[in-house]
Amino acid sequence: MFKMNKSFFILAGLAFLAIFSTSCKPKEHSKTTGWEYNNPKNGGFEVAQSAEQMTGPGLVLIEGGTFTMGATTETPFYEWDNSPRKVTVSSFYIDQTEVSNLAYLEYIFWLSRVYGQSYPQVVHNALPDTLVWRDRMAYNEPLVRTYFRHPAYQNYPVVGVTWLQANDYASWRSDRVNEGLLIDAGILDFDPDQVNENNFNTDAYLAGQYEGLIKEGKKDLDPNGTGVRNVRFEDGLLLPNYRLPTEAEWEYAALGLIGNTLYNRVVERREYPWNGSGVRTDETKYYGSFVANFKIGSGDYMGVAGNLNDGASIPAPIGSYWPNDYGIYNMAGNVSEWVLDVYRPMTPEFVSDFNPYRGNIFQNVKKDIDGGIAPKDSLGRIVYEDITPEEAAARKNYRKANNVNYRDGDYQSEIRNDWLDGEEDAADSKTMYEYGQTTLISDKARVVKGGSWNDGVYYLSPGTRRFLNEDESASTIGFRCAMIRVGSNMPGGNK
Repeated sequence: MFKMNKSFFILAGLAFLAIFSTSCKPKEHSKTTGWEYNNPKNGGFEVAQSAEQMTGPGLVLIEGGTFTMGATTETPFYEWDNSPRKVTVSSFYIDQTEVSNLAYLEYIFWLSRVYGQSYPQVVHNALPDTLVWRDRMAYNEPLVRTYFRHPAYQNYPVVGVTWLQANDYASWRSDRVNEGLLIDAGILDFDPDQVNENNFNTDAYLAGQYEGLIKEGKKDLDPNGTGVRNVRFEDGLLLPNYRLPTEAEWEYAALGLIGNTLYNRVVERREYPWNGSGVRTDETKYYGSFVANFKIGSGDYMGVAGNLNDGASIPAPIGSYWPNDYGIYNMAGNVSEWVLDVYRPMTPEFVSDFNPYRGNIFQNVKKDIDGGIAPKDSLGRIVYEDITPEEAAARKNYRKANNVNYRDGDYQSEIRNDWLDGEEDAADSKTMYEYGQTTLISDKARVVKGGSWNDGVYYLSPGTRRFLNEDESASTIGFRCAMIRVGSNMPGGNK
């Protein structure tokens, strides 16, 4: 009996100490002013607890670093639009697999439920072009009807999606993930009756233009507030936007050099997302098996019955074959993938060596006549507009909103600008990328990375570059999403 009472008192004492230590935890104060944070008595300036960024659904953290971007093998086509150069990419997140038909069907379902009655064109504009399967000299008609919608193809990568549609999907995904985070945190409740402009949009919510069904809300420490407020981005609960990866991010993730590095040195530069120059695995159990889905040779898409090589005549299910050293699947073969960049053959010569990217168009949130954020549009989205020349006039790091042509097609930034006197003389320099007249390239040409089920082995190299207009699609092109990494480049901070 004594032993039991003794144990009880020990446990009670420990519980008291735990409560006491918690209640006596020192308040956090500003190192600048000495004022206490998160105290409504002194104005309620709120400071969120510092925390690592959580990994969003479907994503894998890619630890950034320096690598040689560009060609890893000699081109058989005598193209030289990917000259090797050393660049650095910040840490980021990328989808472990391509976006599947099932994921895209969920997107179409949501659009139909929210916009289908009043804005059916929104749903129609988002649908993949299933006619990309048609071939004038092949019988692919069954795929037109089955590939996107039949349950047997649910886990296959979605194709027939334009670059524009892929970006819209990424925006929708950002909103659904953030809405889910607010629901999980008890801030909002499920609202199945969202329709038209009354739907959760992250920007609209942060701007105070969407309220939703409040469950518990966020406690407002402002002494002049209402007691409950919307979550702010500074609270650290919401994730940054999903988006397409940049060309540099995609190529860096595809190479997976984290598994090929020793003491800050890449010991062997890779041609593909795996070691060696072959396309078969050297694992004993699967020795000789193909590591990607591609066109082996003329007329050979999958091998001979009874002993198939890559085993897929069209795209294979997402997650097929072996992942690279980042744990990402199908960064070579299966489907080529859209990335964020505008295509220019001379991009390697001009882009920054830190987070290189071509395609910036700088924008601001549209303001109303009083300087506040303009009302959201009929679809519930905050409106953005290009910055004005007046806003950029005094800048040293940029001079205008649209920088797609910077140093490649823009007379203002060309070397010839030194001796050109005016726009009249400079006009001819802008014809370099007049689509259909001087080149197939335009400002709508977007970079496509990676080989597909219909490509030869050369295109499996992550350094290869191709392009397609942003409003076109193909049976060989899909996509995956990415997200920035905020804060430290590695979990736990830099050591």
